[in-house]
Amino acid sequence: MKNKSIVFTGCDQVEVRELEENLEKLQAHEVLVKTSFSLVSAGTELTCLAGVESWFSFPSTPGYTSVGEVLKVGDQVAGVAPGDVVYTWGGHRQFNRVNLAKPDSICLPVPAGIALPLVPFARMITIALTALRVSNIELGDYVAVIGLGLVGNFAAQLARLQGGRVIGLDHNLGRVALLADCGVKNALVMEKPSALGKVAEITNQRGVGTLIEASGRTGALMDGLPLVGRYGEVILVGIVRGDYETNLTDVLDYIHLDSCGNVTFKGAHEWRYPVARDPFVKHSIERNSEIALDLIRSGDLQVAPLLSHTLSPYQAAEAYHGLKTRKNEFIGVVFDWTSV
Repeated sequence: MKNKSIVFTGCDQVEVRELEENLEKLQAHEVLVKTSFSLVSAGTELTCLAGVESWFSFPSTPGYTSVGEVLKVGDQVAGVAPGDVVYTWGGHRQFNRVNLAKPDSICLPVPAGIALPLVPFARMITIALTALRVSNIELGDYVAVIGLGLVGNFAAQLARLQGGRVIGLDHNLGRVALLADCGVKNALVMEKPSALGKVAEITNQRGVGTLIEASGRTGALMDGLPLVGRYGEVILVGIVRGDYETNLTDVLDYIHLDSCGNVTFKGAHEWRYPVARDPFVKHSIERNSEIALDLIRSGDLQVAPLLSHTLSPYQAAEAYHGLKTRKNEFIGVVFDWTSV
């Protein structure tokens, strides 16, 4: 059976390949899904395309969030059946095999009433939701989010739903405007010292109680530290990439000294929680995913404004070039596999 896939063949080299694969016979816990739409995770996939992720080798197929129709299931699969529309962590390929026996697999029925191109955004929402799970955000608290890509935008929206008074910051004017369109009115361009002054004004000179760093840039984190008030918290949700040189003593002084604030740092990578539900753990990625899908369905989370491009897989090279060079325009890029 032929399976079309987007393939990174080398640094900055993108192709669509048709590969012969044995998709007829499934193992007992496998599900075969015909992909309808898959979403690009720009931060991860661009670094893979640049050849700087040690775990990603060429040639390989990128991507890890998609929606599609179940074609067949193995003998031991329960919960989904042929004909169901499901959300999975499938890559950018026409057909995805999901092995539910593996601890890092998701295959969830999609609730009725969701536009299918929006479903893959659930993965970005669950990544952002991890920051909220580890936070101390309560009703009325000031929250700043640095980096307003998909994860940062969702983190800001989720913090607002949790009762926070949210301030979003990014160097990109288009992303700042987009966050305002999604309901977070305090959206600022991250330019020192004006941004620091505006945040101080908004928070009555007290600073924010929570800073969520979603850009993945160490420099952005360092610029954001002065936003944090005394006894505040800094939550790292973006994966830091690239070298950055600074005086670590200054950073430690800011975190520790009474004159600065006794700040707490927290890691919020999505894998801090188990994937499957566990009776002894409140949070899981599966539960977070179900909540994300419900937030999309209800409209409580604004997702449609972030879908900037729906492209054919054959336009993959154009998509990645746009995500790399035109960040003002390319925000959420979805590949449409329905016509392939």
